Amino acid sequence: MGRGRVELKRIENKINRQVTFAKRRNGLLKKAYELSILCDAEVAVIIFSARGKLYEFCSSSSIPKILERYQKCSTSGAVEADPSLRDTQSSYQEYSKLKARVEVLQRNQRNLLGEDLGPLSLKELEQLEIQLEMSLKQFGRQRTRSLTMRKEAYSCYACLLTFLESFFSWYVWQTQFMLDQLSDLKRKEQVLLESNRALKRKLVEAGTENQNQLLWESSGENVNYSRQAPNSEGFFQPLDRDPTLQIGYSSS
Repeated sequence: MGRGRVELKRIENKINRQVTFAKRRNGLLKKAYELSILCDAEVAVIIFSARGKLYEFCSSSSIPKILERYQKCSTSGAVEADPSLRDTQSSYQEYSKLKARVEVLQRNQRNLLGEDLGPLSLKELEQLEIQLEMSLKQFGRQRTRSLTMRKEAYSCYACLLTFLESFFSWYVWQTQFMLDQLSDLKRKEQVLLESNRALKRKLVEAGTENQNQLLWESSGENVNYSRQAPNSEGFFQPLDRDPTLQIGYSSS
């Protein structure tokens, strides 16, 4: 008994809907591939899932070329009829190119991650393999360069630490040396202060002695010598009688 005709309506069951989408998507892409091979037709298929995931197939080198050709064919008549639309059409074509480029990049990214490899041909798979090998080599070079730069950074950091340790040791030594000099200067200052005090005491004592001597000399010079000197005449008064020198014994 043959299967009945499937009613075209939205499948409510989420799992069944996803399974049906995967089957019919693969069938559509397969049919597009067969059409391009059997009829030598230029075919492009673009599919967006309900989640916004892109699935595409292109029989030529890239979808942007097919889209550009489609835009030229669909808008050439309108542009010829209305030349004012040329600028708008040019901007739209540029936008379409950029959009297609983004889509290609997204597809390549998914392919590099191992997704959506079914629609790819053998040649595209080989190109993808080569691209992966080149990416791995580039990643290895970048990793080696990063490790080398990290080692150099660690070496510079170690040198900086050594320099800082040396500088800190020198700073501590210099500080201690200055403290020792300051202590020695304070000690010398104390000795000088003591010497200065002793010298001041000696100067005070010497000044006191000089002052006493001056006072003594001054008092000696001021002694009163106003008493009348003895009269030489009275002191040496002549005798009333002539002196007689008696020699020998006198009986009287």
